[in-house]
Amino acid sequence: MIANFFSKTKPIHFVIITLVLFSAFLMTVLVGTKSEVDLVYVLKQASLFALCFFSLFIFDFLTGRNNLTKKNSYHLLLYSLFVILIPQSFLEPKIIIANLFVLFALRRIISLRSKKQQKKKIFDAAFWITLASFLCFWASSFYIIIFAALFIFKISDIKNWIIPFLGILSVLIIGLSVIILFNLPVMPLEYYIPKVSLDFSALNSKHVIVAATIFFTYFLWSLIFYLRNLKSKSKNYKASYILILITALVALAIVVFANDKSEALFLFLIAPLSIIVANYMELIKEKWFKEVLIWILIIAPAITLLL
Repeated sequence: MIANFFSKTKPIHFVIITLVLFSAFLMTVLVGTKSEVDLVYVLKQASLFALCFFSLFIFDFLTGRNNLTKKNSYHLLLYSLFVILIPQSFLEPKIIIANLFVLFALRRIISLRSKKQQKKKIFDAAFWITLASFLCFWASSFYIIIFAALFIFKISDIKNWIIPFLGILSVLIIGLSVIILFNLPVMPLEYYIPKVSLDFSALNSKHVIVAATIFFTYFLWSLIFYLRNLKSKSKNYKASYILILITALVALAIVVFANDKSEALFLFLIAPLSIIVANYMELIKEKWFKEVLIWILIIAPAITLLL
């Protein structure tokens, strides 16, 4: 039984999940490729998968280091299965890199719980999110998480509230220096003004509808138990769980309101969603129900291919 196999943390789990993710990546690339396959193309795709693998590694580190789940591999399994539900994300290098930067930032934000090197962590988080914003403007929405963390962790020193702006300014100065040094073109001002859109026609395909339905169903159902379980969390860790929930809500807002809608934007949601659903699975006593939840995620990609 799959649920029982992943109920404890084992190194083999990471290997299996990586192989599954690689298989899905390879199939997506082979089906979606329209250019000539040469050495440059192979190196480019290998680099993309390396980024996907590194994102998985950072997510695992973030989850384990901050005790966001118990000692199991449900979060890794869910992360990989959710990614496979939106295979188009494998073909969006900017979103893959932006998501990796957001994970870097989230790792620093959650670690504010320790009260150590707070100024450096706040600066790093703002720095990474600003880099992500250059690749996907809507990633700038995750600045909300920084200020939410300052409030939740009761970091009241006004200097710490100014540091995020210094992180943003640092990236802008470096970016401007690179533009001047290499005489690169500058994007028009309109590019940096957010445009909200509720037009979902770009997502009007059968496999995206199936994936979105599963995402929202798993999120809403697990959220009920996630909120209930917050009461039992220790005061030291409760703030981290609240920040994961806020991250999920921000990611959902990006999917809903972004003007340049793409199924790859769901990638921002996958990390917090995997943690929330993994916490729910830890509460389920009926083993058969855990199996059903996992098998739905395994079968769904195959069904969408037949639609």
